[in-house]
Amino acid sequence: MPAQITISADELNALLAMREAYATLEREHEETRSMLRLVSAERDLAEERLRAYRRELFGARSEARDPEQFGLFNEAEALGANAAPAQEDTPETKVGAHTRKKRGHRKPLDPGLPRVIRRHELPEAERFCSNDGHALVEFGVEISEQLDVIPEQLRVIQHQRVKYACPCCDLGIKVTPAPSRIIPRGLLTESALAWIAAGKFQFGMPLYRQAGLLRRFGGDISSNTIAASMVKAGLATQPVINLMRDALLESAVILADETTFQVLKEKGRKPQTKSYLWCQMTGTGIPICCYTYTPGRGAKLADRLFAGVQEGAALMTDGYEAYNGIAERYKLVHLGCLVHARRYFVKAEENVPKAARTPDLLATRFIKLFGKLFAAEARTKTWNADRRHRLRQRYSARVLQVIKDLMIEQSTGVLPQSLLGRALTYLREQWPKLVRYLENGDWPASNNFCENSIRPFVVARKGFLFADTVAGAHASANLFSLVETCKANGIDPYRYLTWLFERLPLAKTADDYEALVPWRMPPSQN
Repeated sequence: MPAQITISADELNALLAMREAYATLEREHEETRSMLRLVSAERDLAEERLRAYRRELFGARSEARDPEQFGLFNEAEALGANAAPAQEDTPETKVGAHTRKKRGHRKPLDPGLPRVIRRHELPEAERFCSNDGHALVEFGVEISEQLDVIPEQLRVIQHQRVKYACPCCDLGIKVTPAPSRIIPRGLLTESALAWIAAGKFQFGMPLYRQAGLLRRFGGDISSNTIAASMVKAGLATQPVINLMRDALLESAVILADETTFQVLKEKGRKPQTKSYLWCQMTGTGIPICCYTYTPGRGAKLADRLFAGVQEGAALMTDGYEAYNGIAERYKLVHLGCLVHARRYFVKAEENVPKAARTPDLLATRFIKLFGKLFAAEARTKTWNADRRHRLRQRYSARVLQVIKDLMIEQSTGVLPQSLLGRALTYLREQWPKLVRYLENGDWPASNNFCENSIRPFVVARKGFLFADTVAGAHASANLFSLVETCKANGIDPYRYLTWLFERLPLAKTADDYEALVPWRMPPSQN
């Protein structure tokens, strides 16, 4: 029979106190470990944000990846509408002959440019054969060409309005009326206005730099005078802009984006307050691009831009919340942008050290899957809508399903505040809009066309920084609209603006203004 152990009440209380103290230490230890995990997670997030900020300031802005990514569509060669079934056991493949371009070959100069011939001959004393002394005979020439630039030439157009008088009395005096001008009594001709507008809104050259350039050639005009002329000319184009917007809102597909635009002198607002410039663009039909200035980014301001849009049209945007209300209010088919969804994963991948980037990295896996979708869209660029729709249903839908499965599988194991967590959150919230392009071959998969159209403004904004007044902001939006629409239609903006400014003062009716939209300019004028 085992011996019985007896303890006193004091010993029992001491043991109980020790057990309670041990339990307290265990709880404190667990709390410390939890706190350590939290602090470590916060430290990792802070380091990730720091790397992101550094990369945003000093890193490359390109989102391009390995060129081999464009070959990710190879497994779907047989999924095209007219493609033949795949042959897995083909013993050999015949490659047709092709012509390879010579590397380093210089592109010839435009044959339409005027040529000035400069003939180079040997001195007469050297035109003898060094062998037998006979006179050399010319048998041809060697031709090489260089591009020459003639600096801008300024001139003054002097208008002489003839005055007539009656020889018999002092009452019959007449003066030839002044020609109609886009700016009455303006200092600059329509051609000069077009040249300045193209310099700023096509090539991003601020007005003060253009004023300095004009002074080099004798045109001593202040930048304030040029700016006032640009505002008047830009506002005078409003009837044409209104017709362009009406045509844009009738399109079956509309793309939209926005960017910041600072205006210094705006009633009731500080100069540092952010304003916005909105870009709307047609996705089908005639390429039309319209910029609109608004003092903010709220839903009410955005809503006005779509007043009059046809019901059932498709609207392609990024994930900005205001567009959801617009699509719902006007009964539009809201499409999401695959490029925006991919961009979050690109940022997450860039924050991983290069040495740690492997093909199994989660962000890299998503990027490669998006690459397959973009490769499919690139393949169908010249296809008709029905053929593109069939390919999307047979191939892109399968890739999107893989992306969805991977998203659901990985969402629970990633910190929501991390860059990868934000990428998964954006993808999950935008998913219904991202896959909607599969339903129609005419609908775009991304908002790249609109982003590419708004990029010239963003580049130019780095030069001129801001608009001085609200009128200047509206005028800039109008002129940017005309320039970008011209570029989208293959029209030279300078020639169009000259043509428009000369005819705009003569327009009186709606039909007259309708004839002045960019795509109606006669080809002979371009």
